[in-house]
Amino acid sequence: MIELRGMGRTYTRPNGETVRALSGVTLRIERGEFVAIVGSSGSGKSTLMNVLGLLDRPSEGSYVLDGRDAARLGVNEQARLRNEKIGFVFQTFHLLPRTSALENVELPLLYSDRPAIDGLGRRALEAVGLSDRVHHRPSELSGGQQQRVAIARALVNDPDLLLADEPTGNLDPRSAGEIMDIFRSLNRAGRTIVLVTHDAGLAAHCGRVARLESGRVVADGRLDPVAAGAGEAR
Repeated sequence: MIELRGMGRTYTRPNGETVRALSGVTLRIERGEFVAIVGSSGSGKSTLMNVLGLLDRPSEGSYVLDGRDAARLGVNEQARLRNEKIGFVFQTFHLLPRTSALENVELPLLYSDRPAIDGLGRRALEAVGLSDRVHHRPSELSGGQQQRVAIARALVNDPDLLLADEPTGNLDPRSAGEIMDIFRSLNRAGRTIVLVTHDAGLAAHCGRVARLESGRVVADGRLDPVAAGAGEAR
């Protein structure tokens, strides 16, 4: 589903300094995989996530998403592909504070080409166990519940790919475990998930771990399915 070939990303700071965030990244992710991208702060994880999510473009190399050369698409084409195929889950939830859980989940549908959207938001909330919190605002929800709303929002357009950036970083251990249970369930149902984290314990939930150091993939291996299923979020 995802293929990066010799992908690099270079930025130029306002002072003219060049920063090479990613260099020579070659990575192939098959449909239905659950992959953790791990690395310390500054290793290039967030830049890689931005490229995978079509929020940024490679400076070199290629990015093929579901058979399409995504890096060469125009801005409008990228936005359409992103809305159709990718769901995002962030560490800080990014929920609108004055709107209900249902309204937050339904927001991506405003930009959808789907002919019928009635009921999709409620079904997404049911999928994450929040059918009884439909009309609650974020301030009336726990951190774990807010992240469930964020996951439901990411799922409402039924994307093929789910990108999660430190999704349990603001949660207590119990809530983090519940969120990882949801991700594992989604993956078992066939969803492709790429999870960015610095936490080795969290990565142990995934079927495969790729490690970044200084913008390069230095290790990439699959985990034993039993071990991955027995991991404990921290």
